[in-house]
Amino acid sequence: MTTVTAKSMDGVWFRTAVFTAFALIAFAANSVLCRLALGQGAIDAASFTTIRLVSGALVLLVLVRATAKTNTADDSGNWTSAFMLFLYAVTFSFAYISLNTGTGALILFGSVQATMIIFAVVKGERLRLWGWLGLFVGLAGLTYLVSPGLAAPSPSGAVLMAVAGISWGIYSLRGRGSRSPVAVTTDNFLRSTPFVLIISLVFLQSLHITFKGAFLAALSGGLTSAIGYVIWYAALRDYSATSAALVQLLVPVLAALGGVVLLSEALTVRLLLSSAMIIGGVALALTQRDRRTDMGA
Repeated sequence: MTTVTAKSMDGVWFRTAVFTAFALIAFAANSVLCRLALGQGAIDAASFTTIRLVSGALVLLVLVRATAKTNTADDSGNWTSAFMLFLYAVTFSFAYISLNTGTGALILFGSVQATMIIFAVVKGERLRLWGWLGLFVGLAGLTYLVSPGLAAPSPSGAVLMAVAGISWGIYSLRGRGSRSPVAVTTDNFLRSTPFVLIISLVFLQSLHITFKGAFLAALSGGLTSAIGYVIWYAALRDYSATSAALVQLLVPVLAALGGVVLLSEALTVRLLLSSAMIIGGVALALTQRDRRTDMGA
């Protein structure tokens, strides 16, 4: 009996590890696509956000139809989550107009960590000493990773990126326990479309879309956002809020490595050392987690 239970638990954590890996890779790829589109002026921020979320909704609709089943209450998203998704996407896009990559990454992931860990503490989750040490090492590694590009951020850009991080943190927290990740994510994307259409109308005079910009926005929305978020919601079922916050520290590492592979950026000693710090910090914190809390017991 014990052996069966242990094998079952091993299967759950293996599935969660695979889902997490795919989701984090998707998030990192999404950052690269956003930088390519917005950093090179291929599209304006409002249009990028609109195409990103609308294309994501369309891809998810096809996916839902392909896996059609009887809808239940658990298959529905909600307006709060949809608005958080929209708020994250639009503030992220506009923030990178005035922030460099390093400063933006530090503000974004710092805000995500703060949001999810504060929520966890308020709800009664507790990190032990090794957990806090792992968090500290991981954040120190993140700071070291982006420090070459750190600069005094513009106040507006910093506020926008902080809002993006808080919004993503809330969106992730609301996805924990989702029994139908595909249907819920689809509904949230569909509900977000009125918000992005309003933003597009507000910034209509700033409209600037090239084929490259539209393609990158659609790829960001249909693949690295839509599919990535479905997989992330599926993984979140087996995480506590603190664990879900911690593993996202790996995204900047993956994004930096993606820059090395895809954008011919330099593989530096700083990148290797900071990556080791972040990975080590996350591993230290997760191995010391309270498993009973993680499994919702």
